[in-house]
Amino acid sequence: MKPVVIVEGRAVPLDRSDVDTDQIIPSDWLKRVERTGFGRGLFSEWRDDSNFVLNQAEYQGATIMLAGPRFGTGSSREHAVWALMDFGFTAIIAPSFGDIFKNNSSKQGLVTVQLGEDDVTALANLVKADPSTLVVIDVAAQTVEVPEHHWQRNFDIAPMTRERLMNGWDDIGLTLRHANEITVYEERTPHTRRSMPEIFDPRGHVNA
Repeated sequence: MKPVVIVEGRAVPLDRSDVDTDQIIPSDWLKRVERTGFGRGLFSEWRDDSNFVLNQAEYQGATIMLAGPRFGTGSSREHAVWALMDFGFTAIIAPSFGDIFKNNSSKQGLVTVQLGEDDVTALANLVKADPSTLVVIDVAAQTVEVPEHHWQRNFDIAPMTRERLMNGWDDIGLTLRHANEITVYEERTPHTRRSMPEIFDPRGHVNA
């Protein structure tokens, strides 16, 4: 995945709490074998409503989502993260997240920022008043800022997650950090034949 240090863009307020992964990407979309194209299924049941916030012209092109508490609860499907990113989102700001969703996000490069509920509401109000408002997330400094309004908040992030994002390390990337050690281990370890477990039959013969 690509390194993520600064995320900036317009935001869209999703005034809903307890949004689970089945609402983010309905189960019908899980039949796909590709990892692309899931953006079309993002909140697909809600997007049938012309008044749904993602259908409103003023929020088209927004790359940061402002969500309610407990965003991403439910099943562990990675497809929820794929759908959000395929649609164009680079970060989600919410008071709390489903643990598995948050973990999946860090492995894909989707930034999850946890702020207090009052702070998320205040940020959403700024965006509703002016949808062109620029929001800046600095992963390195662990801050969320609205420069135009001199609004800034700090957020906590696990040190390993911060390193993952800033260096663009997915699980494969983390393994490749130890490529030299793995090579040395393989060169020093004799490649002996691994025999199958011995199987005894009633006649006393040993079958390998």
